[in-house]
Amino acid sequence: MHVVLGGGVVIYVGRTRRGLRDRLRQHLTGNRDSSVLHDQVGQLLDTPGTAASAADIADWLSRCEVRWQETDNPEGAKEALVVALKPRFNRQLPKPRDASGGE
Repeated sequence: MHVVLGGGVVIYVGRTRRGLRDRLRQHLTGNRDSSVLHDQVGQLLDTPGTAASAADIADWLSRCEVRWQETDNPEGAKEALVVALKPRFNRQLPKPRDASGGE
């Protein structure tokens, strides 16, 4: 699991099934279809009539800090952090679970 911080604030929580290095490379140099974070930062940087370039997005992200933690339950850890922190660049918040265990 990894978190991206901008100005000391968690702006994105992610997890990866592959290596962390490859996933971070997708965030930095990928395209808007390969990374939610890349897409969301691009939308932030877009101006009317002009889409932000991959270089613009990579430049913005290069000023962020990345922290990671290995966990046996990356999906659960990510969900808990997204619910608690509400990072601005996570596309969707997980659906709350029914506390009674039923549907």
